[in-house]
Order: sequence, then structure tokens, then C-alpha cells
Amino acid sequence: MLNNENLISDIINNVRRLFQIVNEQSKKAEKETGITGPQLWAIKVIGDAISIKISDLAKRMYLHPATVVGILDRLESQRLVLRERSTKDRRVVNVRLTDQGDNLLKNAPEVAQGLLVEGLEAFSAEKLKMIDDGLESLVEILGAQKIPPYLIRSNEININRKRSELDNNVS
Repeated sequence: MLNNENLISDIINNVRRLFQIVNEQSKKAEKETGITGPQLWAIKVIGDAISIKISDLAKRMYLHPATVVGILDRLESQRLVLRERSTKDRRVVNVRLTDQGDNLLKNAPEVAQGLLVEGLEAFSAEKLKMIDDGLESLVEILGAQKIPPYLIRSNEININRKRSELDNNVS
């Protein structure tokens, strides 16, 4: 039977492991590709789709569309992606990899965020709720509820859905 001391030790060690693997994989991605982990994750998602609407890319990455646009701006300035307005609906913008982006993707390492999303998507809603509750508790313990959710090893910030919901309910 586990006691609180053992459970707390296990939780802290698992948090350490999470930070360590995400940091290591993000550093590896930057070193090998010259782009940030979130940028590489976007390239991987775009590469899987061949061509994708920006709104669909945001959904697949669990990011706000404005955050994705910032990532795409940086990737486009490096000539890794190309945005194209749809000929059927001028409001729709698709993004695809350039030849340079496709070449970068061929030898790119895994991205922690992508692995995390893939794993979480396999869980039931009940298990996801349990994980969310536990992480929210950790955030509360650290008093980090108002800290913006920056993407890992990046200047990009994701709009916090829960924060905006809280702000709307308080008004």
C-alpha cells in the first residue's frame, strides 16, 4: 500500500521526467533543424496532410488559429511553407510545405508535443478529465493559473481557452 510520501515522490519524479523529455526533444529539434519544436510540429502536421487549411492545422495542433499564423509567418519567412488562397473560396487559406520544408521534414526528429497529442487522443474522455484535473491542481499549487501558456522553447503563446472563459464569466 502506497503512502502519501511515496505518492508525492512519484508525482514529482514524473513531473521531472516530463520536463526533461520535452526540453531534450525540443533542444534536439532546434539543433538538428534550426527551427523551434512548435515550428517543427507544424511542419510535421502539414507534411502529413500535404495541404491543409490553417483552421484545420490549428485544430490538429490544439492551438488558437492566431498562434498558428505566427508560427506560419516564421516558417514562411524561412521558405519552409507556402500559403495559398483557395480558388473556390477566397476566405480559405491553405498551407503546404515547400521543397525545402519537405527536405527538412525527411530527417527531422520527433516532437514531444506531437507525441503527447497522439497519446492523449487515444484516451477516453474520463481519463482525459482525470489528467486535466490533476494538472489543474498542480498549476494551482504553483499559483500559475494566470501564466500565459507559451509553447515549449518558443516565443509563441497560445490563447488560453479556460482563462478567456473565466474572464467572460467574471464580467
